[in-house]
Amino acid sequence: MPSITRRRPSNPDGRAAVEARVLAATERLLQEGVRFTDLGVQRIAAEAGVARSTFYTHFRDKSELLMRLAGTMRESSFDRTGDWDPAGPGDPLAALTEVFSDVIRIYRTYAPVLAAISEVAAYDEVVREYWAAGLEQFVARTVEKMLVEQQAGRTPASLDAETASRLIVYGGDRFLADHVSTTSPDPDADATAARELASTWWYGAYRRPA
Repeated sequence: MPSITRRRPSNPDGRAAVEARVLAATERLLQEGVRFTDLGVQRIAAEAGVARSTFYTHFRDKSELLMRLAGTMRESSFDRTGDWDPAGPGDPLAALTEVFSDVIRIYRTYAPVLAAISEVAAYDEVVREYWAAGLEQFVARTVEKMLVEQQAGRTPASLDAETASRLIVYGGDRFLADHVSTTSPDPDADATAARELASTWWYGAYRRPA
């Protein structure tokens, strides 16, 4: 897929400030219910208080802008799940449930961005591949953890780590996206979702006994 990295700017602080304004403006418009495909560059630029030409000096196009927004959300959620150690001290299931509670909060915060990703990925191969590449990184990291658990004898050797990891990563992503898009913020509902997702990982993929 095309790279979205650019050469180092001569004025990185000023450039970062402008990009932050554009990203924040886009998030505000999405939060207000504007569909990403209906959101023109001119409107984004006006909301951010910059010229249309300035937008294009910082972002190649709207797809790059969306990937930047999604990247922040993806890194936050992936980093949080990466904190969990299935062999860590205390109750690993309780710790994983807490992790998913935090991930649900992240998904809720970025729900309009997730909706935009789903919308645009249907016709934009670059965006589709970008999101899939992030999930593949998560799959690879989950496979590594499962293999460690197998080598330690805590997870059965019969488990296919690759298949199980793809199941819980891709399935979990779709479940979380659906959960935050179809349910209103509710501490009890979110706690239930986090608990059931964690249990699916722990008792299903990692094969821990009850």
